[in-house]
Amino acid sequence: MVLVTGASGFLGQHLIKYLSAKGCSLRALYNNHPPVEELLTLPGVTWEKYDLLDVYDVEKALTGVTDIYHCAAIVSFNPARWEEMLHFNTESTANIVNQALEQGIRKMIYVSSVAALGRNDEKKGPITEEEEWEESGYNSVYGKSKYMAELEVWRGIAEGMDGVIINPGIILGVGDWNDGSANLMKVVYGEFPFYTEGVNAWVDVQDVVHIMYMLMQSGVGGERFILNEGNHAYREIFNMMAKAVGKKPPSIKANAFMTGLVARLSLLKSKLFGGPATITPETARSAQKQCFYANEKLLRFFPSYSYTPMETTINTMAAAFLSDNAKK
Repeated sequence: MVLVTGASGFLGQHLIKYLSAKGCSLRALYNNHPPVEELLTLPGVTWEKYDLLDVYDVEKALTGVTDIYHCAAIVSFNPARWEEMLHFNTESTANIVNQALEQGIRKMIYVSSVAALGRNDEKKGPITEEEEWEESGYNSVYGKSKYMAELEVWRGIAEGMDGVIINPGIILGVGDWNDGSANLMKVVYGEFPFYTEGVNAWVDVQDVVHIMYMLMQSGVGGERFILNEGNHAYREIFNMMAKAVGKKPPSIKANAFMTGLVARLSLLKSKLFGGPATITPETARSAQKQCFYANEKLLRFFPSYSYTPMETTINTMAAAFLSDNAKK
């Protein structure tokens, strides 16, 4: 029995489809976001609602489980949710690790983020898996929450649990065009005019789920892996998206002052009229930061693996977006 937490989320949905196609018997967990209808009929999948902050729910959820893919997390750059995110991402992981140890699960794959590796101005060269967390104004609260959750996983590994941590870059793929990274396609389609010179790691969602399965089936344990097809500027990604959907690419460079001002106005609008802020000071700083991440470690362990080129990923997204847009 395979357990997937956060199964109704962006990554979780793709993982559930992949594992179902592999013939796995799955217990798919959700809480606030029920699965969409197409997921309810996948063979071998049982959907169950649990609260991962409730230790009794977690004990029940892990009963009879052999393998765990822990994808559940709150992802938010809204200051109003920072405390909730820090608490949930850390405590839910601690609860799962405790029960994994108690019930003797075979192995756990934990989905972290490159944001958990930390960012600062002193780093020379690409950030690797050996990077140690340092407090910095460039680190997000989300990154800190994933770092703290990682500490719980490392504790479990030290106490005898077999586990692997993955640190994906920004994950792109077909998803909800109104939410998460998939929303970038909708923004570009609307010919948003601004770009920044920021750089980050990027990876196809199908690569992430394939690697997760590959790691689960392997004898690799007690390791972490950055998942990164390549380090791309946001402008480069936006240009590829614009070309793929036949729209004009962004042409106005947004400097740090401009993005900071937009972030403050977005927060003010959120406070006055409700709803989440579109851009926050954290996301504004992140969009300006040039972060380069290594990807050699995974390829040393699995030398035959090759990442999906980002242009291919974006063309796949564009075809799905245009198809969905035509149906409206």
